[in-house]
Amino acid sequence: MKWRDIYKSKLTSAAEAVKKIKSGDRVVAGHACASPEFLLQALLANKEACRNVEIAHMVSMGQSEYCLPENAPYFVHNSFFAGASTRDAVNQGRAEFTPCHFSMIPKLFSEKILPVDVLLCMLAEPDEDGFCSFGVSVDYTKPAAQAAEVIIAEITPHMPRTLGDSFIHVSDLDCIVQSDSRPIVLNPPVISATEEAIGGYCAELIRDGDCLQLGIGAVPDAMLSCLKNKKHLGIHTEMFSDGVVDLVQSDVIDCSRKTFHQGKMVATFLMGTKKLYDFVHKNPMVEMFSVDYTNNPAVIAKNDNMVSVNSALEIDLSGQVVSDTIGYKQYSGSGGQADFVRGAAWSKGGRSIIALPATANKGKSSRIRPHITEGAAVVTNRTDVHYVVTEFGIANLRGKTIKQRAEELINIAHPDFRNDLRESYNGICRK
Repeated sequence: MKWRDIYKSKLTSAAEAVKKIKSGDRVVAGHACASPEFLLQALLANKEACRNVEIAHMVSMGQSEYCLPENAPYFVHNSFFAGASTRDAVNQGRAEFTPCHFSMIPKLFSEKILPVDVLLCMLAEPDEDGFCSFGVSVDYTKPAAQAAEVIIAEITPHMPRTLGDSFIHVSDLDCIVQSDSRPIVLNPPVISATEEAIGGYCAELIRDGDCLQLGIGAVPDAMLSCLKNKKHLGIHTEMFSDGVVDLVQSDVIDCSRKTFHQGKMVATFLMGTKKLYDFVHKNPMVEMFSVDYTNNPAVIAKNDNMVSVNSALEIDLSGQVVSDTIGYKQYSGSGGQADFVRGAAWSKGGRSIIALPATANKGKSSRIRPHITEGAAVVTNRTDVHYVVTEFGIANLRGKTIKQRAEELINIAHPDFRNDLRESYNGICRK
């Protein structure tokens, strides 16, 4: 049977497609800006037909209405990364949280540690051979498709067709729902003076020809804006946004000195505006892979001069990095931070940067602390940390003793807290 005939045979409405989801099923939803909102709304509309359906995903950029209290009898969310729309449900006990490195999520599916009953995903339209692209979200979404019993795909002409290892054939789909949906847009953040200063210090650590991994938010964007005088930068990252497009178009990023995937920007998911999505559409410079490849430290380390840039919520004076919890409260997730910190450490000439504002609570508390907050979880071990950056400077912890680390970190703390930090450290030493 020709693929177009297969396609037509699997066409259905969203309302009919979600009837394949039964009580007790585990449903994996596509990630971030590729969240299949049209299908999720159909599932919500059909909620009376099911009970205790688990909806599993990392960060959701959608409404996540299945997390609302009134939907508790029908759905339970299993979060790998708490976001703005799911955080309250996790911390109030209506949703579950599963700690996991981003790179290891596909293994949970493939080894049936978390069997996938149904995948809901958003795909680009098929090409002339019947292959659809996962577009802006390959990450765990493609591995989930390879493990799922049932694949319900929302196919839209507005999903960019990204290249690399990002394809699935229409014959592998169980239900096809056509929609006019667009990938969710993430607008660029407003950059404060503090974030601009942090970005400037991070940029000082970037050399011509380096290969970059970037997190998301104001600090990475601020750093990118400070790189306009650099040359021949490369990209191997879990995600990138609009700021990278500007540097490609100004010839700062050309990937010409990469030692692995030379000439290519490698990523596993994308978050940004239509500008980004138009840029990556059928762009041979951009290659998308599943997260167990992009975030594998051994793969990352094949890039010489690999530099990872990630954020944190707090760090203690020995260098332990807390990135996903505030005390006992789950704030986000570990994501790929540890994957890239370790990969950069293994890279020839590699460096990792942990960047954070010096204070929290509108300046009332220091993010550099004598010890981590009770209940907080360490994402990056002190043995792996290299550079730490605040708006007050750069601390280099690699090869430093505990005492030297404390001195480095106190020097980049907010001046209002430095004396207290020294006294606390001295008190700890006397115990």
